[in-house]
Amino acid sequence: MPARVELVVNGKAVTVDVEDDASLLVVLREQLGVMSVKDGCAPQGQCGCCTVLVDGSPRVSCVTPAARVTGRSVTTVEGLEPELRSEIVDELVANGGSQCGFCTPGILMRAAALRSKGREEKVDLDRALAAHLCRCTGWQTIYDSLGRSRHVSGPIRASNVPRTLGGERAELETGVAQQVGPSVPIGEAGFADDLAPRDALVAVPCPPGSTATTVEAAGLSWVIGESLMDARNQAGKVQGRRTTMPSSAPIPLLRLPEGGVRIATGWVEPGYLEPDASWCMPGGTPASPLANGGAFGGKTESLAPLAARELADRYGRTVRVLYSREDVVRLGPKRPPISASAVLSGTTVEIRGTSAGDMPVPPSAYALTLDAEWDRVSLRGPPISASLRAVGLAEHSLLVEGALNAGNADRSALVVPGVADVLLDTAVVNQHGARAGARAGIDPATGSITRIFVRVAAGDPLDEVVMRSYAIGAAHMALGWVLTESIAVDIESGEVHDLTIRSLGIIRPARVPPIEVEIVDDPGEPLARSSDAVFAAVAAAVWNSLTIAEGARPETLPARETRAAYTLRA
Repeated sequence: MPARVELVVNGKAVTVDVEDDASLLVVLREQLGVMSVKDGCAPQGQCGCCTVLVDGSPRVSCVTPAARVTGRSVTTVEGLEPELRSEIVDELVANGGSQCGFCTPGILMRAAALRSKGREEKVDLDRALAAHLCRCTGWQTIYDSLGRSRHVSGPIRASNVPRTLGGERAELETGVAQQVGPSVPIGEAGFADDLAPRDALVAVPCPPGSTATTVEAAGLSWVIGESLMDARNQAGKVQGRRTTMPSSAPIPLLRLPEGGVRIATGWVEPGYLEPDASWCMPGGTPASPLANGGAFGGKTESLAPLAARELADRYGRTVRVLYSREDVVRLGPKRPPISASAVLSGTTVEIRGTSAGDMPVPPSAYALTLDAEWDRVSLRGPPISASLRAVGLAEHSLLVEGALNAGNADRSALVVPGVADVLLDTAVVNQHGARAGARAGIDPATGSITRIFVRVAAGDPLDEVVMRSYAIGAAHMALGWVLTESIAVDIESGEVHDLTIRSLGIIRPARVPPIEVEIVDDPGEPLARSSDAVFAAVAAAVWNSLTIAEGARPETLPARETRAAYTLRA
């Protein structure tokens, strides 16, 4: 039977009837309509997006039973003291500390608690941010915004100043319209599930092994309920877990060519924080799951809007479709696993590979011919997509740079003016002409990555703060791809065994080395996807640096054999 809970939310006394197992997150979002509190992984309690203050202390609301806050005071972004909230928001906007804005309301609440206690040193932020996950920014701009010794990448912009050019740069990076301004860090970017009517029917994907009654739509089986809790309870929602099964590259290593290199990669989850969501009225247009960000290409073919439209027409009612974190990991697209080799032969890099999906061949940043031949193999496992960040560009960059190093090529003689003129340890040009180079600083005594330096040129940057933020975020993701990120998939059944957001291997904030970004003065037309070029350049620089540190370049990604030797130092 429902229990009656009395509490104070943002200074106002409220009484709600809750089910025994209802979380504080469910009460706030589903019953009280407080949409700044985001559901990124409930009930895993691992992403921090739903963080609120309970009697002034941070709590992850998705794992806080509603019954335990009876008589207590709950504060969300809406209830923060306005001057303190504006101060933190202005700093996040000024430094590019928020991109899609899904994670930042929770981070903002954590920062407010720290600031109220005067705890703003890096060690304080390290401890506090360990409870959070930000996929977009790479953390450095968040540290810049929140730390006592704040480094501001550009002039502080008052919260009422529009960031039109920043929005244009963000759209060039993501491929979808994106806001840049004070509404973003407080969670008001218009995410699909925030705008969905709470009296709508709710459809959730049916998990494996469920005996629930389902309906078919958009090629999936769905469980329908009158509320989110009803639908998930009927479905018998699978609780996220982290497996003891090791992740591995599913395609065996190819023969190593003499004087060349080879590499194999595993299943990698893009790790976007906002789960797929949509809603639709009968005969209407479904809400986009890409309200304020491109999900790194991971939602390009999301089934959520298709299912919302089909089910709304079938039931004659508004239908809200929402994935859980476990659904995203099971159903969302992954980076295609590959196995490939490369060797420098004269002025040609010969690449031979096998991929689980399409592997687009990018333009060359050097005066070289890319002779790339890819076979495609079918694997049991989650969906794969070539639309994810830098797919093809990064894989080829690793192979080309590895072949150049293995062949002791004079890279300076191969530079193409205007293409590879940002040459550092690596050079990358994407299909839009954006260019990037990177260098990884390694302490040879300890094997630690001490610094990442990036130079990027993409025409008119439009807004250097936003462009720098995207470059740092891409560098952080590239580090993870090479060193730590993967999920375990049973190669016989195709079942995904890592379903928690922490099991994806995303590098935690305190372990990210300093990332320095130089934006080249490039007055031409603004070019798209510069962060893809940065991802590829950093990945290649890090992979090649592992040879210097350990004497043998790792041949599988993530480079698990390097984990014991590598301490990613902040």
